[in-house]
Amino acid sequence: MGNIEIDKFKEECGVFGIYSKSGLDVAAVSYYGLYALQHRGQESAGIVVSDGKSLMCHKNMGLVADVFNEKTLKNMKGKAAIGHVRYSTTGESKVENAQPLLSKFKLGSIAIAHNGNLINADVIRELLEDAGVLFQTSIDSEVILNLIARKAKKGLEQAIVDTVQAIKGSYAMIMITEEKLIGLRDPNGIRPMCIGKIGEDYILCSESCALDAVGAEFLRDVKPGEIVIIDDDGLKSIEFAEKTRCMTCAFEYIYFARPDSSIDGINVYTSRIAAGEELYREAPIDADIVVGVPDSGIAAAVGYAKASGIPYGIGLIKNKYVGRTFITPSQKLRERAVSVKLNALKVNVDGKRVVLIDDSIVRGTTSKRLVEILRRAGAKEVHFRVSSPVVKYPCYFGIDTPYRNELVGSQRTVDEIRDFIGADSLGYLSIKGLLNTLKGKEGFCLGCFNGEYPMSAPIENFKDYLER
Repeated sequence: MGNIEIDKFKEECGVFGIYSKSGLDVAAVSYYGLYALQHRGQESAGIVVSDGKSLMCHKNMGLVADVFNEKTLKNMKGKAAIGHVRYSTTGESKVENAQPLLSKFKLGSIAIAHNGNLINADVIRELLEDAGVLFQTSIDSEVILNLIARKAKKGLEQAIVDTVQAIKGSYAMIMITEEKLIGLRDPNGIRPMCIGKIGEDYILCSESCALDAVGAEFLRDVKPGEIVIIDDDGLKSIEFAEKTRCMTCAFEYIYFARPDSSIDGINVYTSRIAAGEELYREAPIDADIVVGVPDSGIAAAVGYAKASGIPYGIGLIKNKYVGRTFITPSQKLRERAVSVKLNALKVNVDGKRVVLIDDSIVRGTTSKRLVEILRRAGAKEVHFRVSSPVVKYPCYFGIDTPYRNELVGSQRTVDEIRDFIGADSLGYLSIKGLLNTLKGKEGFCLGCFNGEYPMSAPIENFKDYLER
C-alpha cells in the first residue's frame, strides 16, 4: 500500500507553552501537551525550559516519546516551558531545523516555536544577511528571532510588536524568555492557538485537545493579531493589528485538527459530522453500506449514514503500527497488492454497494488504491464521496502541499477524477456546503479550493523597515 498518508495535505507543526507560578513540573506538562499534538507533526520534537535565570533546550528528530525520557524531563526544571512538534514545510528535515530555536542577544535569551509560514521570509533573510546577520538554520523562525534581536534596544515587548509589523504570512507562535511566556497569532488567525489555565497557571497551545490532555480548562482562543504576554503578574494582551478578520484555515476542521478539539468556537467533530450530512444532501446515492476511510473520513461517514439512512459499517481496517521508519514496498511488491496500512473487511463489503467517504483527495493515488482494495474484497459498486470541496490550488501558509500540477483536482473534471480513481460515482462537498457546516463564525481561508487567499503573496518595503 505504500504510505497511505502521503496523499494528504501535511500540517506543519504544533506548539505548546506553560507558565507556572504554583511549581508545576513544566517539562512534564509540556511533554504530555506535545503528545496530544503529535498529529500536527511527527518529524522532530523539542522543549525549552526557563528557570528564571537561563533557558535549557532539548530537541531531536523523531516522535515525542522517542525524543524525551523520564531522566531528560527530570533534568529540565523551571517555571515556564515551550514545546514544538514539527513537520517541515520550510527548511530541510534535519536536527538543526528542529524547534524550539534558542538564541541569546542583548536582552538575554529567547526561544521560539512557530506553526505557520512566512511568505516574505526570504526577502527579510536576504536583507538581514546583507546587514551582516549570520543564519544557522533554513527556517522562518530564525528570521523572526533576528528581527527581534535587531530591535532589542527598545525593550522586548516593543521589539516583538515591531517585528510582527514586518512579517507577512501565517503564524501561531510561542516564545519564552527568562521571565515571560509570549504567544502571538497572525492578523488573519490562519493557524489556531488557544489559552488555558490550571489553577493560576497559564497554558498556550495549538489545539484545545492538548488542554484536556494536561487537565487544563479552556479559557479562549488567542485573537487574530493579538500578542499575549504571561509572567508573574498574570496575562497581558496587546492587539498589534487593526482590521483583523479571523480566517481560520478550513483544513483544520476538515483534516488537521483532532476531532476532540474546538477551534475558534467550532467543534471539529461536530463540523465533520455536519459535513457528512451535507454531503449526502448534495451527492446522494443508493447503497448498502457507508464506510469511512480511517481515521479522518470516519466522522463524515457517520454523518452521511445518519442523513441517508444507509447503515454505517467498518469496511477498512487500519494497521496502527506502521511507524515513520516503515520500509515502503517496492513497485514490484506494490503490484502484488501488498497492503500495509489498510485492508478491507471483506465480511462487511463483499457483494455490497459501498459508499466510501474520505475527507479530501489531493493526488488521487490513494483514493484509486482504496477503490481497488474494496473491489478486490468483493464490493459490487464503490461510490466515492469527499467531505470537502475539490482541492485545486496549493497553500502558502504552512501546509505542505504538492505543486499545482500534482493536484488531481487542478488538472481534471470530477468525471475525469472518477475515471482516474476507478469509482462508480464521485461526489464532493461544495464550498457553500462546507461553509454551511462551519456555523458559528464568519471567515475562513479557502485558498486551496478557490485560489482566493487572505493575503497576496509577497513582497514590499522591508528595506525601509530594517533601516528604520
